[in-house]
Amino acid sequence: MTQTKRDINGLTEALSQLETTEEMRRFLVDLCTPAELRALSERWQVARLLDSTDLSYRDISAQTGVSTTTIGRVARFLKDEPHQGYRIVLDRIGQDPIKEH
Repeated sequence: MTQTKRDINGLTEALSQLETTEEMRRFLVDLCTPAELRALSERWQVARLLDSTDLSYRDISAQTGVSTTTIGRVARFLKDEPHQGYRIVLDRIGQDPIKEH
């Protein structure tokens, strides 16, 4: 196993120990810089918009401020890549309307 794979496994093990959304929020705030949290949040918002709307990449970019390159990457992982991490979470939480916080 490569060092990167071990590191990812260690992180996923740590994340799996969290029991509430508040614990997850606190861990992520400690773990990530504000810019990293913003990037992760933006990608998640894009995934939800791609899955629940027919907006174009340009419309999503205008609404979120995320580049069309990033939107394309999220779309590829949402639809084509074998990991299907976005799909797992989207299916589990359902598609509640996106709320602005």
